[in-house]
Amino acid sequence: MKRKLQRVPSLRSRRARTRKVSGVSIPAASAAAMMRLHDEKLRLCEALESIADTLPNVDRFSCLGTANRIVPLLRDIHLFEEAVIFPVYEAALTGAEASFQSISRLRAEHIEDECFADEVTEQLLGIGHGRPIGNAEALGFMLRGFFESLRRHIAFEREHVLPRIISIVDAHS
Repeated sequence: MKRKLQRVPSLRSRRARTRKVSGVSIPAASAAAMMRLHDEKLRLCEALESIADTLPNVDRFSCLGTANRIVPLLRDIHLFEEAVIFPVYEAALTGAEASFQSISRLRAEHIEDECFADEVTEQLLGIGHGRPIGNAEALGFMLRGFFESLRRHIAFEREHVLPRIISIVDAHS
């Protein structure tokens, strides 16, 4: 059964359901949307892990399907986080917390993730189109490095960013 990707709702469609806190608009469903997007990203990680686990005997169609999801999914999620989630999180930080530069690191990770995603996509598309796997061990390390990085990013956001967003939305409901 083929799953359809859920697109990040446009920012325009959420404007009617926002609140202002410290001058920052908070979409009422931003925390729920962030959790759904994390789940989608974790499903991508599972697909990549499945490919890594079956190397060198991979399903070429699985490689193609996964490759075609990676870049658009990350781009949409990163856009949502940077436009909606990060401004709210930054507004919620106290002076001492703001000096941690968490958002700068998360934005840098987005750039790194997207660059790494391009490389992983290129490899998976090649395999999907019939190119032989030259070094299965190296490809496995590449895939694992990529999906483990995504999982660490999600873990940080779930431990630090999401609770703050939820507390702000709850406090102003």
